[in-house]
Amino acid sequence: MEQNPLNGLIVKAQSGFFTVKAESGLVVCQLRGKLKQGKAKGDIAALGDKVKITILDDGSGVIEEVAERKQAITRLDPRPQGEYQQVLLANADQAVFVFACAHPNPKLKMLDRFLVIAEKQKISAVVVANKIDLVDDAKSIFGLYEKIGYLAVYTSAKNHAGLDELKKILAGKISAFAGPSGAGKSSLLNAIQPGLGLAVNEISAAMNKGKHTTVTRELFALDGGGFVADTPGWKSLALWDTTPEEMDAYFPELRDLVQHCQFSDCSHTHEPNCAVLTAVDEGKIHPERYESYIRLRAGKD
Repeated sequence: MEQNPLNGLIVKAQSGFFTVKAESGLVVCQLRGKLKQGKAKGDIAALGDKVKITILDDGSGVIEEVAERKQAITRLDPRPQGEYQQVLLANADQAVFVFACAHPNPKLKMLDRFLVIAEKQKISAVVVANKIDLVDDAKSIFGLYEKIGYLAVYTSAKNHAGLDELKKILAGKISAFAGPSGAGKSSLLNAIQPGLGLAVNEISAAMNKGKHTTVTRELFALDGGGFVADTPGWKSLALWDTTPEEMDAYFPELRDLVQHCQFSDCSHTHEPNCAVLTAVDEGKIHPERYESYIRLRAGKD
């Protein structure tokens, strides 16, 4: 006999099977047939989705309803039938970008791209400057992001710097973790919660084995409340539906200046009386950030 529907959160997704955290515990579910009707333009259910489920007699469940997403980290999956949006993570409260201060040297252009994607998808971004023990002044590298309004945390798994602050930022929230290889993400997660980085690494290793490997996406529970999800692939996330004209809206230090440009369609590259170019000349906009804007506006990685 079926029970009354329960509210839950999808904490694992793999090949059409969804592990849902409900009041009664973890339930492995599939989609109710009616949800699959019609041509879907993207994933119907995904990691981080809030759902209503019914538990069946054998202990398995079916997803009856998927709540509207407040937002989602998506990527375009070109298929013969047309464009299809894969959801890497739904309803993330924040994106946490981990970059090392050294070994490897930070690729700030990559970070700028990540931040643009977060801005476009309306997800709060946290910049984690890791391995601060390897440099004399981490703020000289990452301080420019604080100046334009991003929350920056300076950490070291080796000497435990910044870990308490990072724990507080993660507590009670769904956080998408991303960063280049070698940035120390796993060590940092292990330092926050023993075994966490190892668990995340196992999922990441499986995802990177190749296109024929079954992809598993998973939310990992934090002892202090909340979840983290490793979301590899930000580097390849295409800004497929972004026009050059809207790019300035995703740079916080640029978007308030645009209204002061002489031309409403100003590209901020050569026009007279451009407020953005003036701000660059006056040192109010960091030259590397401006260069990132130009590259992304031109569609370059």
